[in-house]
Amino acid sequence: MNTETPKTDKPLDFIRQIIAEDIATKKHEEITTRFPPEPNGFLHIGHAKSICLNFGVAAENNGTCHLRFDDTNPDKESTEYVEAIKRDVHWLGYDWGEHLYYASDYFTQLYNFAVKLIEMGKAYVCHLSGEEMRTYRGNLTEPGKKSPYRDRSIAENLQLFEQMRNGEFDEGACVLRAKIDMASPNFLMRDPVLYRIMKTSHHRTGAKWCIYPMYDFTHCLSDMLENITHSLCTLEFENNRPLYDWVLDTLQTPCHPQQIEFARLNINYTVTSKRKLLELVENSLVSGWDDPRMLTLSGLRRRGYTPASIRAFCEGIGVGKRESWIDMGILENAIRDDLNTNAPRVLGVLDPLKVVITNYPEDSTETLEALNHPQNNQMGKRMLPFSRELFIERSDFMENAPKKFFRLSEGREVRLRYAYLITCAKVIKDENGKVVELHCTYDPESRGGNAPDGRKVKGTIHWVSAAHSLQAEVRLYDRLFTEEFPDADKEIPFKNFLNPDSLQVLTDCRLEPNLANASASDRFQFERQGYFCIDSEDSSAQHLVFNRIVTLRDSWAKLAGKK
Repeated sequence: MNTETPKTDKPLDFIRQIIAEDIATKKHEEITTRFPPEPNGFLHIGHAKSICLNFGVAAENNGTCHLRFDDTNPDKESTEYVEAIKRDVHWLGYDWGEHLYYASDYFTQLYNFAVKLIEMGKAYVCHLSGEEMRTYRGNLTEPGKKSPYRDRSIAENLQLFEQMRNGEFDEGACVLRAKIDMASPNFLMRDPVLYRIMKTSHHRTGAKWCIYPMYDFTHCLSDMLENITHSLCTLEFENNRPLYDWVLDTLQTPCHPQQIEFARLNINYTVTSKRKLLELVENSLVSGWDDPRMLTLSGLRRRGYTPASIRAFCEGIGVGKRESWIDMGILENAIRDDLNTNAPRVLGVLDPLKVVITNYPEDSTETLEALNHPQNNQMGKRMLPFSRELFIERSDFMENAPKKFFRLSEGREVRLRYAYLITCAKVIKDENGKVVELHCTYDPESRGGNAPDGRKVKGTIHWVSAAHSLQAEVRLYDRLFTEEFPDADKEIPFKNFLNPDSLQVLTDCRLEPNLANASASDRFQFERQGYFCIDSEDSSAQHLVFNRIVTLRDSWAKLAGKK
């Protein structure tokens, strides 16, 4: 696994500056970070930024990054999500080695810490309902009111908390709260809940526990137990930092990690809320968590994105303190840049129109040499079969074509890529007037695409030999939403902005025969069409299915310019 991030001369972002200073002042001998996902859904592009940051800064400083699952909510978590997350982190190129942890590893220790807070008079069992608790909390202009259960004795709280653990109370009957400050301007410090009752089987601990710690209590202590030096999280947890510090300071823990917040990744034309992604999956608005239109890492992987392109994207957008929006085109350009360099070129016809070369010998076939990459000779060459009957792209022919249409039209000459110059002599139509076949002639002396008499032919089109071509299904994916910010208006359901053209399925595409042995890890540029890969789920030797990863150019940028 590639866990190293290449060093550059770029200025350090604010997080790396903090870490560099901590190393220079010997505050820390070794840097330890963590990536702490909750196993309640699949990872998405936003998580990729956090993964690259946490594993990246650790690797840059010869440190360690832990993978720790925040599995404290058994209602929504599962082993399926755990395995999917591990698979995605590995796929991105990172490895946690022996440092795989779960918050559930620490349930006994967390319980003991809660008991210690009770013994210190810093926590109490509260029987207010959720609605009552919200009323007691106050508002922005009024301080909260103390719970009538706040001043119970330490002995009574210890007994009640033990009863909670033993399952003697129903769900919702009571909670354990920290005793902090009901007048704090930070609502999270107004006696936050530390434990709640959940009589749900846990995917790792089974029915051993019926009380589960809250995130803010679990996270800081898990960081402490693992000797994390820098706890990197997104800005939405900035208000949680005082509580993070309060727990560790109150318990006087031997290690006190530093929480640092950075701006999360917001990207347009998509949603990254796990709740909304799950809604799309459960309502069958997409085919699953790995639908190639979803910006989940599994969806991007199935779409054909490379780990290198996502790492480059995350490095390119940087790490900042202020929320901002990233244009989808930047992500798409990252995969274009990667594949433009690394993807071999092939010929594929998505909307085939038959061409018969009438002066080419019947039952004759020849092979023509083609470059696998026009700018990289090291990628070698391949052979293409050429015969009397071909398929070209329907859009490469036009009746009554305008002067500047440099492709095929009746009476006009065009170059077949790597092959010959051909001229359209006759157009065949069906009973409805649709063009179904072109009869053309070729210049036998123009093999390779150049006329021996030096005449200039401006147009070059791609093709495949009809007899040798592979039939395939091709799925053209586009952005899942038509609106730049589909969930901006809380009064309008984000699903109203689903793009009806986000998936177009073409069932009779024709591809060059060299693609017969393509694997799911291979990516290609179909010349003049875009970048494509085998669909890892639905494709087979008997029924090839290719996904379009990305177009050759950003058509949405042009559309945005028009708007």
